[in-house]
Amino acid sequence: MRVAIIPARGASKRIPRKNIKHFDGKPIIAYSIEAALNANCFERVIVSTDDAEIAEIAMAYGAEVPFMRPASIADDHATTIEVVQHAIQYLQTQGVDPEYICCIYATAPFIQSVNLERAYLLLEKKKCNYVYSVTQFSFPIQRAIKINKQGASIMFTPESFYTRSQDLEEAFHDAGQFYWGVTQAFIQGENMFSSHAFTFKLPREEVLDIDTLDDWSYAESMFEILKKKT
Repeated sequence: MRVAIIPARGASKRIPRKNIKHFDGKPIIAYSIEAALNANCFERVIVSTDDAEIAEIAMAYGAEVPFMRPASIADDHATTIEVVQHAIQYLQTQGVDPEYICCIYATAPFIQSVNLERAYLLLEKKKCNYVYSVTQFSFPIQRAIKINKQGASIMFTPESFYTRSQDLEEAFHDAGQFYWGVTQAFIQGENMFSSHAFTFKLPREEVLDIDTLDDWSYAESMFEILKKKT
């Protein structure tokens, strides 16, 4: 069995009610739910939340909410791994023992069903613990600088100063969309960013980290542009 778990707690400080705020006409969590339901790789799509309104909206869009998440793992300090572990433990108490889990973030409106399917096939092919979405940095990280309290700057990697940008190694970052994994790896809390994990690359225009209202407005603009291209 393959189960999608979508964490969606009620509290959010920078963007109030972020997980159900409307994005291009519908709650943003709906995009993650619909992508999971339309992907041909899940027997169940579950939303883990501590919030009754989020639960109601999630079920209206077709997800299951078979439990309410306890407050102890619904604050700012709760980790994604803890939330997934709680969901797995619940399923196991109900006699359900999934082989694979896919954690999908609730604020990922650019997520695509086909990418969930392809990432799952990669997980099976590689026989690894995890496959998660990444995208390339838009600028060489070797050119990054840090600024001290006095305002002076220094490169993080000064040895790269004379290297041409095109000769610097490509670097990628977590795209914050989905994380496929073997259930046992989640249960044991194994490190996702390790040699036991493979990455699924996404184009930069399909990845936006939405943390502020400015991010939100920019994401909606990009969403409109992408819609016109399809």
